[in-house]
Amino acid sequence: MSGGHSSGAGTSAVRALAMEYKNVVEEPVEGFRVRLLNDDNLFDWEVAIFGPPDTLYMGGYFKAHMRFPQDYPYSPPTLRFQSRVWHPNVYENGDLCISILHPPVDDPQSGELPCERWNPTQNVRTILLSVVSLLNEPNTSSPANVDASVMYRRWKESKGKDKEYENIIKKQVGLSKAEAEKDGVVVPLTLEDYIVKTKPPENNLELTDFYDDDYDLDNDDDDGDEEDENTPGNYDDDSGNGDES
Repeated sequence: MSGGHSSGAGTSAVRALAMEYKNVVEEPVEGFRVRLLNDDNLFDWEVAIFGPPDTLYMGGYFKAHMRFPQDYPYSPPTLRFQSRVWHPNVYENGDLCISILHPPVDDPQSGELPCERWNPTQNVRTILLSVVSLLNEPNTSSPANVDASVMYRRWKESKGKDKEYENIIKKQVGLSKAEAEKDGVVVPLTLEDYIVKTKPPENNLELTDFYDDDYDLDNDDDDGDEEDENTPGNYDDDSGNGDES
């Protein structure tokens, strides 16, 4: 187990995550579909984000993995897109760069205030709502993807006349529809459908299972690390530039 956290910290995180998962399953966040990657591991979630109506992302279905640390909620989770997302605040490997997921240290270089960063009162719901907000309103002051940031500013300043940014987003929205079809998901296209609570995923998860102190924390932290190392390969051809001839 990496980080050297005690099993007590891990057990505490399991309890917190069991409560949070139960909460988002019973009262889903609009515009999202959330499930566990494996029913026996609360530290790795799959999040599907529906592109909000009346935005460039309308009709899009973007999947991401959210990985929680053993000392959650004292440290923030990470969020890595598995779908292609061309955005000023998404690195080429899919990692999302957003203030709310940064540890609350005082770093004047970052341009972020400590109060904008993670604190233990944040939760999955506030993270997901922040992600949707960032999709529509990128932070271009310290971009993770400089090319996307430059394109976004050109699009914004030209009031949509410079369509390079828009065309890449629309292409990725189109590609994501095949993934939605494969998953049997109907992506909401109207505001009315979007704000309807999505149907919770069907599984036989007994949350009480996670309250056992014998929960095996040692394996889960390392599971999937190799898979994550390989994930960036999916983004090798994702500059978005080469396809827009």
